[in-house]
Amino acid sequence: MGIAETYSRSRQFVDRRPLTHSLAAAAGVGLVLYLLWVLVSQLVTGQLQIHELGELMWDGLMRGLVIGLAGVGLSMTYSILNFANFSHGDYISAGAFSGWATTYLIAGLGRADIGSLLLVGAGGSVFGGALGIGISTTPLAVVLGVVVAGIGAVALSLFVDRTVFKPLRGEDGITLLIASIGVAFALRYLMQFVFGSDVRGTTSQPPAYSFYVVDGWVRVNYHDMTLFVVAIGLMVGVHLLLQRSKLGKAMRAMSDNGDLARITGIPTEGVVRWTWIIGGALTGISGYIFVLWKGTLAFDDGWLLLLLIFAAVILGGIGSVYGAIAGGIVIGLTASMAVIWIPSAFARAAAFAVMILILLVRPQGIFAGRATA
Repeated sequence: MGIAETYSRSRQFVDRRPLTHSLAAAAGVGLVLYLLWVLVSQLVTGQLQIHELGELMWDGLMRGLVIGLAGVGLSMTYSILNFANFSHGDYISAGAFSGWATTYLIAGLGRADIGSLLLVGAGGSVFGGALGIGISTTPLAVVLGVVVAGIGAVALSLFVDRTVFKPLRGEDGITLLIASIGVAFALRYLMQFVFGSDVRGTTSQPPAYSFYVVDGWVRVNYHDMTLFVVAIGLMVGVHLLLQRSKLGKAMRAMSDNGDLARITGIPTEGVVRWTWIIGGALTGISGYIFVLWKGTLAFDDGWLLLLLIFAAVILGGIGSVYGAIAGGIVIGLTASMAVIWIPSAFARAAAFAVMILILLVRPQGIFAGRATA
């Protein structure tokens, strides 16, 4: 049984039981009211300041944009190729490492050993902070890093598709899923072997703007703004591509019915290739700007993000690009703001709990019925 069929049966199971819907809705309303009461109580008693709430919301938005952007690539792959690509998280890491190797090389050329720069300071050989890396201090290095991160992830996506996924294209989704898990492990430990397992700092402290909010200052730095502009720009670009271009129409047609698209003369292999190109570029760039935003890089960054990305894609509606974006923002905000109510160690669990609760009320996801476009 394929993933799509399993998901469809689960949705029908919930849809046939109105009592389940009602109980889930009632539980959801009760939970929301309780969380609001706790939040208001903390604000009134001074346990939580309004500017602290603003910082948590901004952090959640930044995290959500990264998850949503990476989720667009995963959602496109699923809607057109009909399998869940578990190696997607390692494409994020691969894009991040290729981009940051470029940034280190350009920012540190003549100031450090080239090998250490290309290995992104493996073993503490060189630090991004010491090189003064940042969007305001080394803009050319950062911009070229973003470009190379996208190109690197595209090249990896096309290579893996040609060598692993294309020969299995006629198999069911489970076969491709298992193959993608194998690819994920191979890529992850190859990156660990090449770049090392240490977590390294990548940037210097960026300049920031401070905004006064009632009782304190909320700081928004240059890397936050870079992430925001790049993510929103790419999301708008994907929307225009899907809605206004011939390629976008072909992708939507193949997403709706691959066999019919093939019969009507749509070059399906070309569409698949462009799916990997666009999805890979978005994935690699999301990995790079995620590292730029948080300031550290590790070989398993993408793997740690993967479950949150899957949660966002499922929450938004499997196969929906817009749903992936919306789901990513919901998951990001939940993961960041959950510390108001529970210990920070359980923040990720809270994101999945919200996903489950919303799916009980709306099993199709937030953007039900909206596939690739």
